[in-house]
Amino acid sequence: MNRYTRQLPIIGRDGQENLHRARVFIAGAGGLGTVISTYLCLAGVGSIIIADSDIVEESNFNRQFLHWTEDLGKRKIDSLEQKLSRMNPEVLIETRTDRIDANTVNDMVRGCNLIIDALDNFSTRYVLNRAALRETIPFIHGAVEGFYGQATTILPRRSPCLRCIFPQSPPARTTPVIGATCGIIGSVQATEAIKYLCGQGELLAGRLLLWDALRTEMNLVDVARNPSCRDCHLNE
Repeated sequence: MNRYTRQLPIIGRDGQENLHRARVFIAGAGGLGTVISTYLCLAGVGSIIIADSDIVEESNFNRQFLHWTEDLGKRKIDSLEQKLSRMNPEVLIETRTDRIDANTVNDMVRGCNLIIDALDNFSTRYVLNRAALRETIPFIHGAVEGFYGQATTILPRRSPCLRCIFPQSPPARTTPVIGATCGIIGSVQATEAIKYLCGQGELLAGRLLLWDALRTEMNLVDVARNPSCRDCHLNE
């Protein structure tokens, strides 16, 4: 327990044991995934499964701080696994290179305590949203663009799902990103995960957190379930 001495007064030994027993799925090994996986690994989450099919490119380096120059051309998940395993050898890092789609997602998330969204597109987020509802697994959403970011926590059958909040996907495009924005939103997501696993605090369920770095403002917007939501309807 010496590794976790500074957090034990906050979460207690029971909380630490809960983290150690947890199995968390992170979709994406990029800007958000790097931040989320780092803090969950350092906190002592027992098993972290990371899914990503991309390779490391130079354009990643402004925000994906666990991918280094010598990792160019490597698979992102291999780069993360190497760094995270050295960061905390007590944590099991599992990797998946399959694309997340309707055919693969159930196998990926089954048996997990949490699903965390570290993606950059809504079409795949909706796939995760439906899987979370179907398997009744809490789903922590995060997204960034430029100086702006957002996050929420979805508790199946208890809070609005992602489709309730965002009925339509925005147009697909390459999103501009400031690295520090990933740091803020990824840290919020990691904190939500730790709170949920340790049973502490108030989650973002039913609320959408909005971060505006240009105004240095963080706001919370109440969101409600949509009785006409097709994702919720399919899984009730």
